[in-house]
Amino acid sequence: QVMWNTAVHAEFIHDHTDYGFETPGFKFSWRTIKEKRDAYVRRLNDIYESNVKKAHIDVIRGYGKFTADPEPTIEVDGKKYTAPHILIATGGRPAVPSDSEIPGASLGMTSDGFFDLEELPRRSVVVGAGYIAVEMAGILSTLGSKSSLLIRHDKVV
Repeated sequence: QVMWNTAVHAEFIHDHTDYGFETPGFKFSWRTIKEKRDAYVRRLNDIYESNVKKAHIDVIRGYGKFTADPEPTIEVDGKKYTAPHILIATGGRPAVPSDSEIPGASLGMTSDGFFDLEELPRRSVVVGAGYIAVEMAGILSTLGSKSSLLIRHDKVV
């Protein structure tokens, strides 16, 4: 959301003269928005963690599986947990091909890597047709990265 809003502001600035605003040139600082975005995300994570603690919810990290016990029970790393309500938040990780599967694959990054970028790339290629890929290509392009979006032709409907 922060990066989308950043791109929206850049678009407004780009069009400001069409609405009668005259201002000297402007400069965009990737580092500034990265620092502010990262601080915002840390603050949100702290709020969520605090709310979970206030609700007396135990967070158990690890790989788990349901057991055959009569009460709702999961086993995580060899230890069993029983509770009337169990939420398993599986999360997700993208499948990253090896260089032997796709030459040069190690030169790329997942969408998570976007948040680690220390500076706006001069050029970028985003692979995918999902909303995250389309938004990311739009954000990068609007902020000044010469961007391309690659979509597998055999999968487009």
